[in-house]
Amino acid sequence: MLIKCILLLCVFQITFGRYEPNWESIDSRPLPAWFDESKQNFFNAEEWASLLNISGAKYVVMVGKHHEGFTMWPSNYSWNWNAMDVGPKRDLIGEVGAAIRAKTKLHFGIYHSLFEWFNPLFERDRSNAFKTQDFIAAKTMPELYELVNKYKPDIVWSDGSHAADDWYWNSTTFLSWLYNDSPVKDTVVVNDRWGINVNCIHGGFLNCGDRFNPKVLKKRKWENVMTLDKYSAGYRRNAKLTDYFTMLELLTEVAQTVSCGGNILINIGITKEGTVVPIYQDILTKLGKWLTVNGEGIYSSKPWTTQNDTISNYVWYTSKVINNEPFVYAIMLAWPQNNTLVLGAPKTSSTTVVSMLGYTGGNFSWKPNPAGGIQIMLPSMNVNEIPCNDAWVIKIQGVQ
Repeated sequence: MLIKCILLLCVFQITFGRYEPNWESIDSRPLPAWFDESKQNFFNAEEWASLLNISGAKYVVMVGKHHEGFTMWPSNYSWNWNAMDVGPKRDLIGEVGAAIRAKTKLHFGIYHSLFEWFNPLFERDRSNAFKTQDFIAAKTMPELYELVNKYKPDIVWSDGSHAADDWYWNSTTFLSWLYNDSPVKDTVVVNDRWGINVNCIHGGFLNCGDRFNPKVLKKRKWENVMTLDKYSAGYRRNAKLTDYFTMLELLTEVAQTVSCGGNILINIGITKEGTVVPIYQDILTKLGKWLTVNGEGIYSSKPWTTQNDTISNYVWYTSKVINNEPFVYAIMLAWPQNNTLVLGAPKTSSTTVVSMLGYTGGNFSWKPNPAGGIQIMLPSMNVNEIPCNDAWVIKIQGVQ
């Protein structure tokens, strides 16, 4: 289901009627299948297509414009305050998008902040209690249409809507155009940050807030947008090693998110030179290796009937149907005592088969747990046999 460095492709035609500029109609538009199947996302990437590919990402979201108003493309609506006129003098959005699409199968998304900290037009609208929309007409909406028409993103990741309601931002007008008439109308995905009154309620998928991880199954598709630096989305030269997520902590976020039906968008802070520092490269490379072994239980998975085991609370579940056969995946975030994993949720049958992804030594012995569930006997493994170091995925067939 999850892993948002965040990859997949499934294009289909929408055969529904046109979408009206109101939330009831906007919310009725189904998510394209590629987004639900991806599971993991990558935030703030510029030209690191190969690193993203190695990391196991399915889609990448690049910052096109943050709250300071500086655009990472040569926008006609940000004169002398864009990456072509100032600084690198390059179309960074264009270069990154082209590299991602040419060298990987990742979907390419663009982050865009609706508001700007220092724009006098926005300040004037705010002083008018947002009863005027001069900033929207001159800046925000023209930029969004420009981004979509020029770069055709797979994701429009909106932010900065917290100052005003969706009416001020003209959100439904833009989204109805995006879904009806834009060049990406059948494949594009959007989030929920389109107004202070609609966050966590309306939109394509729900962010609700940064680092949103409810740890329970949600009715709507959602995304956990988190940062590898626990205290900052941007790069910090003075960050300590303990300020970063360990692999176990990151895999815990991944397991909890995917188990509960979400995608995970992982943010890394880039240096002012546009480079990815070694700590991020190391974490992402290790994540990619883990996904190479265990991706079967992550990508294209679905929530199971139980998310977190009732006995071993360090186990989170996903599920998948392969060749019409249902499988359950138990993601272990710790190794059980005495090599015996006791699970309370699965109901065994005469056809139950248990194995571990990446382990080549055969199936595992098991027996029904007297109090309900299953006891799985994990064999002793030497260093060359154990498939991973931080978390392991048990594959179970023939259970309910």
